[in-house]
Amino acid sequence: MAQIEKKAGLLRRTSSSKKPLKEKVVLMYDEIFAKEDPTKNNPRFWDELFLMKVNLEYLEGKLESLDGDEVMKIKDNINSLFHHCVQALGEEHQIKVVNALQTLCALFRGVHQKNKSATGFDIINMLMGFDKAELRMKELMESLDSLLCGDGSESLKSLCLKLLLCLVTVTDNISQNTILEYVMINSIFEAILRILSDVSSRAQHGYDAVVLLALLVNYRKYESVNPYIVKLSIVDDEPTLDGMGMVIHHALTEYNRQYKDKEEENQGGFFSTLSSMVGSMFIADADEKLSVQTNEAILLALYEAVHLNRNFITVLAQSHPEIEMATTPATPVPASPTTPLGTTPPSLDSELFFCAHLTIDFLCVFSDEHRLNSARLCLIILTCIAEDQYADAFLHDDNMNFRVNLHRMPMRHRKKAADKSIPSRPLVCAVLDLMVEFIITHMMKEFPMDLYVRCVQIIHKLICYQKKCRIRMHYTWRELWSALINLLKFLLSNETILLAKHNIFQLALQVVNLFNMFITYGDTFLPTPSSYDELYYEIIRMHQVFENLYCMGKKSSLKLSK
Repeated sequence: MAQIEKKAGLLRRTSSSKKPLKEKVVLMYDEIFAKEDPTKNNPRFWDELFLMKVNLEYLEGKLESLDGDEVMKIKDNINSLFHHCVQALGEEHQIKVVNALQTLCALFRGVHQKNKSATGFDIINMLMGFDKAELRMKELMESLDSLLCGDGSESLKSLCLKLLLCLVTVTDNISQNTILEYVMINSIFEAILRILSDVSSRAQHGYDAVVLLALLVNYRKYESVNPYIVKLSIVDDEPTLDGMGMVIHHALTEYNRQYKDKEEENQGGFFSTLSSMVGSMFIADADEKLSVQTNEAILLALYEAVHLNRNFITVLAQSHPEIEMATTPATPVPASPTTPLGTTPPSLDSELFFCAHLTIDFLCVFSDEHRLNSARLCLIILTCIAEDQYADAFLHDDNMNFRVNLHRMPMRHRKKAADKSIPSRPLVCAVLDLMVEFIITHMMKEFPMDLYVRCVQIIHKLICYQKKCRIRMHYTWRELWSALINLLKFLLSNETILLAKHNIFQLALQVVNLFNMFITYGDTFLPTPSSYDELYYEIIRMHQVFENLYCMGKKSSLKLSK
């Protein structure tokens, strides 16, 4: 018997020279792309179409193959297909609903991919007709809301979320996606919260729901009133906030697990030492050895929750029982600054990396804008946390101690730390350790100036809180002072190169102000009188650095005055 092959909607016999046969669903698609009404010869055309398995590849390819003028010639048929897809979402027959959801995905993707240069209004007109767009999108959003909140199958709800994610992400810039105006008007915010507050739904769909919410919040957030921003900022329902926190926590835990697995696979030998994380920026293929792919979506969700919702900070400052999520996100997810989520009770081991990958994976290759943005977002999140007094109180609480395992990059001027018991300390110590690690490991020609500014700002905010509340942290401040002085030495040594690209005086002033804080107000937060002695010893020992900095500033000011 001749072998049957299936490709791009074609059925053909390889042993025969007969004309290839097409699937019936493909033939029906071809009728839609003809100029005539497909129901003219078959009144039951639309009923039959949604009973057949969708051929996404063919449908999307067909849409992408047409230019704007060709699409407009068959606009009525495309509009009709969109309309009947929306109608099919209300059918009791689940096969029709599933096929309608998949067809809508293909429509959104296909029309946008081929017509990227078209305006948002043209896209809306191609898909549903501008005069009927408001009604069609209202019907679509109401149907999706009903499916997400109903008692239907979990796979159906998952498809609904995938369609919404497809709709939100069809444009490179979310704010240029004009169709989202209708998503703003016909809100599904409550449906998303319902998923996050329910344990079963959260396990199945929490990741997609959190990512969807983060994206919707960013639609024209600085240009107009975004209802999702307004609603997210006033959420105070504890199960919902806890649910969001658990989804993020699970994503971070999964990232940490993948990173640790990668690290263990590559342990041993001289090369593996050199290729360790941040060191990989100096080695061509080290990134492939230890890098775990980042996913900014979960970081964005965390930032929006921390930035917009004052009540979410309380989630960060609570211990939660570990829950097993039924599904794992399809893409690896990154570490982030707020891994206190889901921590174990105080004094127990806590497998937290607490945003350690700011200095490890996110910044592996600075020429990669994608990773640079990841690092920037992480530092912004840490800044939001450091600015919140409730979060600061938790970070500095001496009764809430954690063992935080921060990765420390092996470097030529320091030996790899020997495995030893990690001390149990307040989380602020881990944040300061992280900032110190960042400072000493990223002094390079491609100097990440804005990241250093944010890093020093975070240290400054934490010290201001300690000064204000007179909190005496038992921390090895000498390491921080040494890192800051070495940073100044780097700026001085590379003055010519850096001044051509950056205003290094801004960063230098921040560092000097930090030392002034220690000198002037150190008696309010340094733990012992001997700490003051160590501070003055470091400043006197490295006095040449401060004198050279003064000379550099004076020289620059003289040039400006001329």
